[in-house]
Formats: sequence, structure tokens, C-alpha cells
Amino acid sequence: MLQSKSKWNFTNITTDTKKWMDDSSNLSPVMKELLLQRGITNTTQAEEFLSPKLENLHDPQAFDSMEKACLRIHDAIKNNEKILVYGDYDADGVSSTTVLLHALQELGATCDYYIPNRFTEGYGPNEAAFKEAHSAGCTVIITVDTGIASVHEAEIAKQLGVDLIITDHHEPQEELPDAYAIIHPKCSPDYGFKELAGVGVAFKLSQHLLGYFPEHLLDLVAIGTVADLVPLVNENRILTYYGLRKLSSTTRLGLKALMKQCKIEGNVSEQDIGFLIGPRLNAVGRLQDADLAVKLLMTDDNEEANQLADEVNELNQERQRIVASIVKEAENIVDEQSNRSVIVVAKAGWNEGVLGIVASRLVKKYDRPAIVLAINEENQTAKGSARSIPAFDLFQNCMKIRPLFTHFGGHSQAAGMTLPLDNLDRIQVELNDFIEEQLSDDDFKQVTDISKSISIPEINEELVAEIDQLAPFGMANPKPIFHLENIPTDVRQLGNMKKHLKLHFKEQENSIEGIAFGMGHLYHFISPQNPISIVGELGINEWNGIKKPQIIVQDMKIDGWQLFDHRGKRQFDISIFLNRSEKHVILSNQVNEDKLESNIQQITYDTPIETIESADVLFIEDLPPSLQKLQDILSQVKPMNIHVSYYVENSAYLSPIPSREDFKWFYALVWKRKKIDLKQELQIIMDAKGWKKDQIIFISKVFFELEFVNIENGVIQLNTSPVKKDLQESELYQERITKAHIEKTLYYSTYHELLEWFRINLSFVHGDRLKEEITHGL
Repeated sequence: MLQSKSKWNFTNITTDTKKWMDDSSNLSPVMKELLLQRGITNTTQAEEFLSPKLENLHDPQAFDSMEKACLRIHDAIKNNEKILVYGDYDADGVSSTTVLLHALQELGATCDYYIPNRFTEGYGPNEAAFKEAHSAGCTVIITVDTGIASVHEAEIAKQLGVDLIITDHHEPQEELPDAYAIIHPKCSPDYGFKELAGVGVAFKLSQHLLGYFPEHLLDLVAIGTVADLVPLVNENRILTYYGLRKLSSTTRLGLKALMKQCKIEGNVSEQDIGFLIGPRLNAVGRLQDADLAVKLLMTDDNEEANQLADEVNELNQERQRIVASIVKEAENIVDEQSNRSVIVVAKAGWNEGVLGIVASRLVKKYDRPAIVLAINEENQTAKGSARSIPAFDLFQNCMKIRPLFTHFGGHSQAAGMTLPLDNLDRIQVELNDFIEEQLSDDDFKQVTDISKSISIPEINEELVAEIDQLAPFGMANPKPIFHLENIPTDVRQLGNMKKHLKLHFKEQENSIEGIAFGMGHLYHFISPQNPISIVGELGINEWNGIKKPQIIVQDMKIDGWQLFDHRGKRQFDISIFLNRSEKHVILSNQVNEDKLESNIQQITYDTPIETIESADVLFIEDLPPSLQKLQDILSQVKPMNIHVSYYVENSAYLSPIPSREDFKWFYALVWKRKKIDLKQELQIIMDAKGWKKDQIIFISKVFFELEFVNIENGVIQLNTSPVKKDLQESELYQERITKAHIEKTLYYSTYHELLEWFRINLSFVHGDRLKEEITHGL
């Protein structure tokens, strides 16, 4: 058995509620099922999803306050009033700021932008910034990707006589700001889609301000939408679909320079934004003022664009170094703490800008929600970020203890917060209680959502091309994950450090390869001739002009018991197979319990059977005195993985057992001679019969045991009145027969023969359990 690292969640479609409604489509059965999972039940819906159309976007006028906000902005432009765009420091905020700036500049507005410093001002609008804007003559402030929680700041704007227009998409809290206008999908009952990114809301405002659809801004919309991890369905899908096209041929010098740094060529994908462009834009605001990122997106000077792109790239590299350092320190703190269901780590000197990334790393490693905070010793506060596991709604649970935070905001899976240092322990206790009340042990495990089980003959280039039509992939429209179960024809490690794994599967005339990056260590936990279940994404591997479908493995498991054959190895090291999360039994004639850990029991074949514990893994280091002994231990241990590593030096099986005729001949010789001195005559007998020394000594000992002869100092003397006995009555003879049979069965057998022996003997132990596991596994 090999356990998966994540909990596998198979997508089930109830045929009563969802089924394909027509047969006019040429889509494959696999593709139809994937579309059904997305709520698409007919060809018309499928065409709309697979070929998004701009005309299916919602009308910006459906936003509450949209008309009011636009009239005020147009009045400000007409009257030459100063307008300030107030943004956020992440990729969504930076792209939102750029979108609205372009629209305002196109309308001839007197405008500027402001993004707060993460370290000196924190997230969102602040009083000092508003007062400074007012002093500079601004009469209208428009927030983008921020502001929905700024109740106090809205009051300040009102007192200053500044009209505050809030555009945001974050979760509204109990009290809304008293602003001039709020443009927010979740505060607009008539707006048809609630999950726009901040840049999507800013784009909708820009569209209504301009009076036409500003397609030239879609490249920026795609960046903010993908980077902010909003659901890529409905409007977000359409905007991103066309935004990626626009981004692939963008004329923005800053973006072109940045993509050159990222080595992005040709068509830009959502993965390019998620893993290359987005992190670089985010890195600026994480380490310093985010103005640099806005300048990069706004510049129309080629030399400046290249210079700014270089700076952004260097900041991203610095961000990576800082993250690695903090993660290491945070892990040390977690490892020293008592086991809590919610991780809370805090330390002075940590960079606030990267704590969300650190929290994500801790969640991934420990499978628990994590809050990571930087301590300000001067004012005794802590500020940072939190990330959660899918089963725990961080936003809702933190809102239950909202008074413990000075500032708090976010989503179900991510949040930012500031709190008095004195409240730190209480917050951890409260959240720990919440999570233990709501979740079971299984809920803490990472979840892999599996779209479908698939067979090897179903996988081909045409299917991969079909699946690619579902892109852009992201939240609520993930790239399909497939489950495949088969016996690999080949498993090997790849890479200089053997960090990766390559599996080859074949069924009839069809074959496919699986590539498991970072799973090279699992090579030792995969036994031959065993079905493996793998889950992963389908793709195309192109090498020397030859294209083949492949599966990029994300996780794997083996449901049945496994046999690992290390027979004949004199120095077998079991340490590589020891795991703290499993129980082990070591069956060896050499007992050494000095360094054994609590999850390891060492036994011999003489250990009382009732004292032997059940375990996940059984190591058999010596052959048994009888097969029944081993069978009894197997029944008691009930192992799911068995490692055999015994070594035979003086083989009974390879040494021929004397026949009855051999015994008769030797007895006749002793009868005739009455006395034989083996010290003098051993070689003569060996030469005469072609026997080995061991055979003669064995025959002699059997006769001695049966009291046919006496032996003293190597001299064999006939017993003149022996009791008639059969050879079978000799325990020594029987031991030799038994030992040879044991060696033949357990040592000199092929792997397949040995596997079958253990299979028969384990079927009584695991029969029902294995059937149940295989059924539920599929």
C-alpha cells in the first residue's frame, strides 16, 4: 500500500439532475462529462463556453451607483477638478489603477494616482493620505480594488468635502462606508455576476465613462483577474479569454519588457500570468512602493520600460530570497510548538509584504490554516496574513472574533489583519476551538478534485486538444484532473538527483507515460506487478518533432498490499522505508531494541504470538523455522507492505538430500565394516561415491539419531541391536526436508511465485479489507 498525499475527491454527476440534452455535438463523451460538471448540458451552452463572446458581458449600468459615479466624474473632468485614483499594492490593484488612469487620461481628466506603502500605511485608504490629497486640491477620490471596509476614511472624505467613489470586490462587512458612490458587484442586486476582480470593476467603470467597450484595456484586465485568483467563469472567463489574446500582441512597452524578462514568447497563457507576470508585479508592493509597477504598465518610453522591468525582476528575486529565509524560521517555530490545529507564528523583523506567501507554504506543508505575523515591538502590535485549508472558512470564523483585531479583511481562504500583541494567544485558542468543532481529521488533508477516471485507450492528442478549449483555467474552472489505474510496465527515476519519476503504462496497443515531478523518492515504495492509481493533468510531450499524450502526475497511491523483494542482499538498509506515521514490525533473529522508536516493534520467531502488534509494514530479515510460524505472524501483524531481505549462506535446498539408496549403501558399508573412522576414510568414501563431505556427515548424524550407530571422535560404530525405524522418524532428516522446502518457497522462488505465496496467506487477513479499499478507491 502507498498512501496518497492528498484526499481524492471524485466529481460525481447525478444523472437525475444533469445530463446531456442533445446529440448534435461532435464532442467526445469525456468532454461532454467535463462540461456537465460545469453545469453545461447542451450544444448551445457548450459553444458559448468554449467560444466566449464579448456580447455576453453584462451592462455596466446594472451596478448600483454607476450612473451617479460617472456623472460626478464627467463633471469633475468638465470643471478641471483634480481626480485621484487610489489603488492597492498587489497585481490586481496595480492593473486596476492603470486601467482607470488610461480611461481618465483618454477623457482629458486632470488625474493622478496613489498607492499606499504596505509598511508605513498598510492596506487600504487611510486618513493621512486623504488629507494630503485634499491639500493638493483633489475633489474626487476613486478607489480601485480597495475601500469597501473604509468606514472611517469615508467619513474623513465627507468632512473634507471630497467625493469618495469606491470601486471594490472584496467581501463587504457589516457596515458599509458612507461614500458618494459604491460600485461593487456584491452591493448591486441587479448586477448579474458577483465575482469580478478589482480590475474587472475598474474596467466596467471605465467602459461606462468612455461610452464604448475599451478592448485595448483587456490585457490589463486579464493580468489582474488571473493574479487575484477570482473564479474564471462567466464575465471573468470572457474578459480573461480576450485579455490573453490582447496580451499576446500587446503594444505596452512595459509589459513587453516584462514578458521578455519572463522569457514569454508567442501566445500568453493564464499560467504565464499566474506564475511569471503576476508574482513579479506583486513583488514590487511586497518590498517597496508599488508605484514602480504602475510606472512600468504606463510607460511609453522603451528605455524606461527595460529599466523598470529589470528593477521589477530584481525585486522578485529578492522577494524569493526573503520568503525562503522566513519560511525556514517559521517552520522551526512550528516544529517547536505543541501540535495545534491552527498555526500562529509571529516574530519581529519579518517582512510584512511576503507573509501571505509564507502562510501558503506553511499550509501546504502542515495541512493546517496558518497566520503569519510581523511583530512591531514599539507599539506592541502584530500585522500579517493568513491562509486556510479548503474545509475552513477563515473569513467567517475570524469575523466571530472580529473585536480581537484592530483591522481585518479578506476571503474564506485568505485574510490580512492587524491586532494587539496581547490578543495573539487568545486568537489562536479561539480559532483552534472553532476548527476542532467543525472539522474531522480527514478535513485537514489537502484535497485533489478529480474530474474523471479514464482508461488508456481514451487518451489521445484529440482529447487533449478538446480539453484545451476549456481554458483559461483557474478558480471554479480548474484544469481537469484525471484518475488512471493500471500496472506500469516500467518505473524509473529521472534527473541528476533522481528527484522525478517516470511511469510507463500500456493497454493493448495503447500506451501513455506519466511524469511525476518531485516524486522520485516514491520509486522505492512501488513494487512490481502492482496496479498504481495516479491522478494528474493530461498534456502533450513533444520531442524531436514527435508528439505523444502524457499525464503530469500530481499524486499517486497503491490500494493493495505490496511485496518488496530484497532477497540476497547482505547489507540491506531499512531506514529508507521507515515512516513516523506508520507502525513497523521487524522480524529478525538478532534483536536490538536500544535504538527502536515507539512505532517500531522488533520480534523473533520465538516471540509469543499474542505480544506481537499489528503494523503497516513488516520487515522479514530471516527465514522461518517453519512456514506455519510465518503464516501465524502474518495473521497477527496484518501488514500492508512486506519487505523480505533474508540471505542464505549454507543452503539446504542447493545441497542435495541423500536418497534412500544412498542411506542403504552407507548403512551396508557400516554393517560390513562394523566400524569406520571418518578421519581416515572420509575422502575414500567421497571419491568412491562422488559425494560431498556434508552429505556423509548428514547421513551419519541421521543414523546416530535413529540409534543405528554410535559416533565418538569421528568413529562410526555399528549398533548391533538397533530398533527398526523409518528414515521419516528422524527429526534431523525432517528438518533438512523442511528447510529445503522453506528455501525453495521463500528464497529460490521467482518474485511472482513468492508474491503468490504471500497473496494466498494474506487473503485470509486482508480479503474483505482489500475488496473494500479497491471498491472505494475507484
